Formats: sequence, C-alpha cells, structure tokens
Amino acid sequence: MFNFDEASKKSKEAMDGVLKSYTEVARGFQAIATEANDYSRKSFQDMTSFMEAFRSVRSIEAAYELQTKYIKSTYDGFIVEATKMSDMYADLAKLAYKPYEAPVAKSTAVATANAA
Repeated sequence: MFNFDEASKKSKEAMDGVLKSYTEVARGFQAIATEANDYSRKSFQDMTSFMEAFRSVRSIEAAYELQTKYIKSTYDGFIVEATKMSDMYADLAKLAYKPYEAPVAKSTAVATANAA
C-alpha cells in the first residue's frame, strides 16, 4: 500500500538536499566567474605589455622573435586555463548532482526489490 507519510518524508529529504547544495553550486559558479575574470585581466595585461614591447622593436627578426614568444606563452597559458576551467565545471557538475545521488539510489533499490 502507498504510504503518503513516507512519500512526504522522502520528498522533504530530497528538497532539503537540493536547497543545501544550492549554496555550494552558487559558490562554484562564483569561483568560475572569478577565474574567468582573472584570466581575462591577465590576458589583457599580457597583450598590453606585448604591444608596448612590440612598438620599440627595430628589426624584423626581433619582431618575429617577440611575437613568437608572445604567441607561445599565450597559447600555453590558454591551455592551462582551459584545463583549469574544465576541471572547475566538472566539479560543479558533481556538486549539482550530489543531492540527487542518494534519492536515486534509494528509489532504484526499492524499485529493484519490488520488481523481484
């Protein structure tokens, strides 16, 4: 027989878990936004420094070398940042899914037991 009190209790537990994790997920989004802002600022500062150095170059070879160094460091920095951001998004996804793990496991166990 269906127990309304038990269903209500399970529903309340699930909602409490979701609301509890909301703060953690919001912090995760804030950390990602802060990281993106910091990377943008650093990237802009690096480009500004490069342009200032590029203006003072007097030969094609020196300009080529300076540009090559800048592009290599920018690319390496981007790869590091992209890896860091993808890890942050993966962690955020885990945080967002966390409140649903226990209720899903419980309901799966109950459904499996009832089916057997």
